[in-house]
Amino acid sequence: MVSPLSLTKPQVYGLCAVALALFLIAIDMTAFAPALPAIEREFGFGITTSQWVINGYALVFGILVVTGGRLADIYGKKRVFIVGTGIFALCSLVGGLSVDMAMLLVVRCLMGVGAALMWPSIIGMAYSLVSQERAGQVGGGLMAILGLANIVGPIAGGILSDFASWRWIFFINLPIALAAIGLCWRAVPEDVAQDTREKIDYLGVITLSAALFSLLIALNQASEIGFRHPLIVYLLMSFLVFICIFILLERNNQDLALIPVSIFMNKTFFLVGLVTLLSAMIFFSIILFLPQFLVEYRGFSSLQAGMALIPLMATFALTSYLSGSLHKSLGAKVLICSGLLCKGAGIFSLSYLRQDTEYLELIPGLVFLGIGIGLFNPAATTAVVSVVDSGRSSLASAILYMFKIAGGALGVGVNAAIVAFAPDIVGGIGRAYTVNAYFALSAFVIAVFFIPGPIPPIFSRGKEK
Repeated sequence: MVSPLSLTKPQVYGLCAVALALFLIAIDMTAFAPALPAIEREFGFGITTSQWVINGYALVFGILVVTGGRLADIYGKKRVFIVGTGIFALCSLVGGLSVDMAMLLVVRCLMGVGAALMWPSIIGMAYSLVSQERAGQVGGGLMAILGLANIVGPIAGGILSDFASWRWIFFINLPIALAAIGLCWRAVPEDVAQDTREKIDYLGVITLSAALFSLLIALNQASEIGFRHPLIVYLLMSFLVFICIFILLERNNQDLALIPVSIFMNKTFFLVGLVTLLSAMIFFSIILFLPQFLVEYRGFSSLQAGMALIPLMATFALTSYLSGSLHKSLGAKVLICSGLLCKGAGIFSLSYLRQDTEYLELIPGLVFLGIGIGLFNPAATTAVVSVVDSGRSSLASAILYMFKIAGGALGVGVNAAIVAFAPDIVGGIGRAYTVNAYFALSAFVIAVFFIPGPIPPIFSRGKEK
């Protein structure tokens, strides 16, 4: 993250704790992708149920990450980090011992709670351990760890599934989590809450969670019993009721809301959040469905299916690293629009999936997707952070992350329903990717015409002449 030669021993230990925990959270998002076919075979379920192994974790994580940040402000980052990591470790142990799919899915949702407590504390502790002059190096180090985790996750999941068991994806979390807790306990100083007036919008969390879970369960069950079944109608009505209550609560709670009105009413923040929500499903749909296709129809092993995602993950990591220098010359709007265009082009090229499609035919689409995600994510974060007060920059970035993760989880639910209603799985994946491409196109149109942003100097030189 920064040069260890110029750091004290407590700083090195503290940054190691942060790095281990960040790697743990990120790798658990992707490691299960190549393992889902093995989980389906063991418990006798299909993709519409097994997708909750990834989706449940992501949805709970995404909804609660802002609340985790506020809890860290109230009780201290170190305490919340240790509690969150402890929850993550305990659930990993129980998850590895799961006896049925229901137990596995509940554990994955609880792991999302742990991750939501860990994430904001990780960011806060990382920056507090070094001087202000080294903040940029810390930020770059965090992005590098995320990129490494995205690459290692599918490969590690594939190796463990092929040569041991998918259960070891859980068990391997234990020593990493315990090491992070030990290092944090020893090296990170206790921190005192900066704002004791901070409150938690518990009703907002509950109503938003109830709304999204009602919608996703309705989509999940509709493929088996149809949209006209009373249960589906009741679930969809519950979604509408809870989302309306959530909106009313947010308006009444003002700046103490889960999504403060002063931030959400900012035009740039709202529009960037909207395009993030619309395009977020693409990444999740790739890590969920592509390994399934490669294992079930192309004869790939779990390891090979995990390695097949390397073009996406490596390009994503490299482009994210380069986006900082591009931002100076092009600006956030150009990078956001370019990223959405590449994401749309990549997922559209993958929508022509057939049962006899060779893996080499998929690589250009994966590369375009990686470039698009790498351009979009840092630029979107910079765009929302730059339009709010400096004291609310962390909250704004956390809310955007909530849009990204929760939106991706919601998109996976929609995609799984599309696949379930299709005559065959491969055709369903193609249809789902086509829908994703149209969502990306919609986001691109919104970004081009409505997100404010200056004309980059590189494009305005001709006019000045």
